[in-house]
Amino acid sequence: MKSYEKYMQKCFEIAKQGLGNVSPNPLVACIVLDKNDNIISTGYHYKYGENHAERDALLKLKNGEEVGGTLIVNLEPCSHYGKTPPCADLIIERGLKKVVIAMQDVNPIVAGNGIKKLKDNGIEVIENVLKEQAEELNEVFIKNMTKKEIFVALKTATTLDGKIATKTGASKWITSENARKKGHELRKIYDAVLTTSATVLADNPKFECKTKILIDRYLKCDFSLDYFKTGKIYVATTIKDLPTPPNNIEFIEYSNLKTLFKQLFEKGIMSVFVEAGGTINGLLLEENLVDKIYQFIAPKIIGDNSAKSAFDGRNITDINKSKNFKIQSVENLEPDILITLKAVQND
Repeated sequence: MKSYEKYMQKCFEIAKQGLGNVSPNPLVACIVLDKNDNIISTGYHYKYGENHAERDALLKLKNGEEVGGTLIVNLEPCSHYGKTPPCADLIIERGLKKVVIAMQDVNPIVAGNGIKKLKDNGIEVIENVLKEQAEELNEVFIKNMTKKEIFVALKTATTLDGKIATKTGASKWITSENARKKGHELRKIYDAVLTTSATVLADNPKFECKTKILIDRYLKCDFSLDYFKTGKIYVATTIKDLPTPPNNIEFIEYSNLKTLFKQLFEKGIMSVFVEAGGTINGLLLEENLVDKIYQFIAPKIIGDNSAKSAFDGRNITDINKSKNFKIQSVENLEPDILITLKAVQND
């Protein structure tokens, strides 16, 4: 059987161009080959509400050169009417003879129906090409669809001994400009950035992103701070007698993290990027709410037990009770490194 892995790998790279713009939809790209296996078109899902990848690629072709050809796509073509018509119907209409798919859609509305429609119309379907990589690419969408829960990514910037600040709170800068630039890029691919009043009061960060979540249980933060000047902001608080907020701020009742994430999911926030201190980081770990960790590590050692740690609050004596993560990648951001980790179930 012909190998389509190199084309699928290319699909993954093209699909990433939609990062930060397609939520709550998945990242999808496709490649169209003519009957001689030459690439004649590519496409991807640019933005939520706009054309899906297959439609984007096929509508670029005018003279029927795709007839008898192959379409490679990293997710099963849709079979239902949503913001756009079904991609499976267009594939059939345009005379493709083969469709190569990385993974079946986990959306129950599609879930195998697109594949069935293609096969019922005489199109050969090859499935599960680089499936594991496809699932990693759309890990947010998969969790949203299968668990109906928000995806939580956590970012830390530490020394080699796991410290995020000295005991006096000094932390600027643990990591280099290269690492900080990468951190800003990561913010943009998630629906919202979450932090706490402790972080805002200590650093007054702008966090220039579309949506912000602030846990400020006792409303310690003044709305005149830079943090509040841009973006839509949800302030999670326990205060009942609330002031009238600026137009870009909405209050949410706070009781615990799990309930907060449920409320945010119901508001259409599918993923959150956490930039906070050791207390919230530790609590997120303890409650098994972290799906992914981006850990920036600088080649520095503080060497002080009183310095602030990236993850606080756990008091275990058995190493087997540690939280387990799988290393997905290690990136050199001279002089620092970024380790990206995915949560795994403890034994």
